[in-house]
Amino acid sequence: MYQLFYYPRNASWAPHMMMVEMGLRHELILVDRKSNAQKSESYLKLNPTGRIPVLVDGELVIHESAAIGLHLCENHPDSGLIPDMGSLERPIFFQWLFYLTSSLQSELMVYFYPQRHTENPDEATAIKRAQEARVTDMFALIDRELEGKNFLAGNRISMCDFFLFMFAHWASDFDKPPLSFEHLGRYLRNLAKRKSVVAASELKGTNLDIYR
Repeated sequence: MYQLFYYPRNASWAPHMMMVEMGLRHELILVDRKSNAQKSESYLKLNPTGRIPVLVDGELVIHESAAIGLHLCENHPDSGLIPDMGSLERPIFFQWLFYLTSSLQSELMVYFYPQRHTENPDEATAIKRAQEARVTDMFALIDRELEGKNFLAGNRISMCDFFLFMFAHWASDFDKPPLSFEHLGRYLRNLAKRKSVVAASELKGTNLDIYR
């Protein structure tokens, strides 16, 4: 059985949705960020970066949500959450996965933690405002990509879709939120109806009413 160390609405959300989609037996272990549990000695032994999530698979311990997701995909290829080896969809899958987890997620982290990117606290508000504009442009690009499509990479749901749903939800409070885009909004509303998304969200206390 897998063990997923998580905190609600953190980067553990996408791997959790994937495990529910795959029908995998798993145990959720809360890492209470409110008490800074991710910096505790016991947690740092699992993940020296002090970040969430961590996946324990027997003797194997993995951190970084994208690495966890890929491990699940490779362990359970019949799930279809990663395109088949040698298929034309596979490189496109990796293209979008890396864009989401390297580019989009990185820009979102600057938005959420602007104070980490300046030595002058007075600049944090300006950094946050600039980052919102940058990330909104990235969602606009994804919106264009989704025109006429139900999924981001290929003709079936993949790991990319769960990660995009998570990142888009994080940006729900933007002046122009992801839901306000024509194609991206449709896509997100459809994903929000998926049983795995609903179930994982309910378990973590995440409200999906905005997608109705």
